[in-house]
Amino acid sequence: MQRILLALLVGAFMLLPLSALANDRPNFVIIFADDQGYGDLGCFGSKKIRTPNIDRMAKEGMRFTNFMVASPVCTPSRAALLTGCYPKRVGMHQHVLFPASKKGLNPDEHTIADHLKSLGYATACFGKWHLGHHPEVLPRANGFDMYYGIPYSNDMNHPDNKGKPKGGPDGMDILWADPESTLTKWKTPLIENEKIVELPVDQRTVTRRYTDRAVKFIENNQEKPFFLYVPHSMPHIPLYVPDDVRDPNPLNAYVNVIEHIDAEVGRIMQTIRKLGLSKNTYVIYTTDNGPWLSFKHHGGSAGPLRDGKGTTFEGGQRVPCVMWGPGRIPAGTECSQLVGTIDMLPTIASLTGSKLPKGKKIDGMDASALLRDPKARTPRSEFLHYTSRGVIEGIRQGKWKLLVKKPRQPRNRRNAKNKKRPTPKPQVFLFDLSADIGEQNNLASAKPKLVEKLNARMKALDAEIEKNARAPWTTQ
Repeated sequence: MQRILLALLVGAFMLLPLSALANDRPNFVIIFADDQGYGDLGCFGSKKIRTPNIDRMAKEGMRFTNFMVASPVCTPSRAALLTGCYPKRVGMHQHVLFPASKKGLNPDEHTIADHLKSLGYATACFGKWHLGHHPEVLPRANGFDMYYGIPYSNDMNHPDNKGKPKGGPDGMDILWADPESTLTKWKTPLIENEKIVELPVDQRTVTRRYTDRAVKFIENNQEKPFFLYVPHSMPHIPLYVPDDVRDPNPLNAYVNVIEHIDAEVGRIMQTIRKLGLSKNTYVIYTTDNGPWLSFKHHGGSAGPLRDGKGTTFEGGQRVPCVMWGPGRIPAGTECSQLVGTIDMLPTIASLTGSKLPKGKKIDGMDASALLRDPKARTPRSEFLHYTSRGVIEGIRQGKWKLLVKKPRQPRNRRNAKNKKRPTPKPQVFLFDLSADIGEQNNLASAKPKLVEKLNARMKALDAEIEKNARAPWTTQ
């Protein structure tokens, strides 16, 4: 009798439609802002910016307060998110790509999209790519079924990045006062799959149009598992919003843009709830690096953190992160343990009960236990800090953070005695982040042995990455 029952159960299982079996695997949505600061969400302490939709995600999910990106600038940070590797390991560490750049993320790398697509997921990217604008390296070459967005930063012009308007906060004020400037002052392209479909892109509506595509994608794929990646072009300057929500005061430009992004996040969340997908969907909201502080009211706030975009201080690489998954992630919780975008690929693989391919080393670690219990032991005890140019500059171990900032090489000038000026010594910083999140108290001179130990470890880890680094794709 038991054998008969077992046979009947196996037979029933085999008759299930593939869509029913696939739906056992959760959906994933990653919403990735650009240059948003640690202090630019209500749930992360902002008193100026209203973000009710992301705040609701935090109330129903988990805030990560010690969440790191692998670079303080766009291109390498995005490479790390998708591949689970420090950018140097995949050859994408040397600053950002421009319209004339001849390289991109190698399609031989295994991305989140590649992994989920191999499991039968529908995959889509709507937004800023910035991992190479050549057809050979656009999203569809890296695991996505479809793409719609800006191939690089929204302050870059096709085809040679020339003819751009005046920069700085004063220049941004002028552009904000003239919404039509998105069409008259810029030549930023909008690409669908591999073809330019709008030049220049109307940046006033592009955030909303990314969301339109995202909503349609969710609706079209609600019967099977999907991965949706929405890397917004903003709040990277220049800032634009639709005319119907625009605040004409340039002092409120950044606030206006973040609140608009929050509203568009709300549309995605509403779609997921309306379609009954809440209990089978993870949504992650975070950003690629810290705020661009030099743009003042056109840039964001790092909150209690030191400095911002382009630096290895916490303000450049510690970013706000909210993860949402009712029934899977405990509501109203906070995780203060060290984790980051570099860990998303192995974490997602774990959540789908799948394994990553062998033979391609990554640096990310499976942090899925933290999504169930924020006090679970984090697998990440160390984190490397690379400059925006891909030079090793620091290491984090537990509460300790070491930074060794090499001085800029002086120009070949001679002093009054016709002697070359001596090269300045590196600046060495040691911070106890458990007591000094703002990195104000340098303990390097008080703990020389710890500095020596961390410095040796930093160099050893970087040497391994450099030795085993894989080449990016290039046109040459």
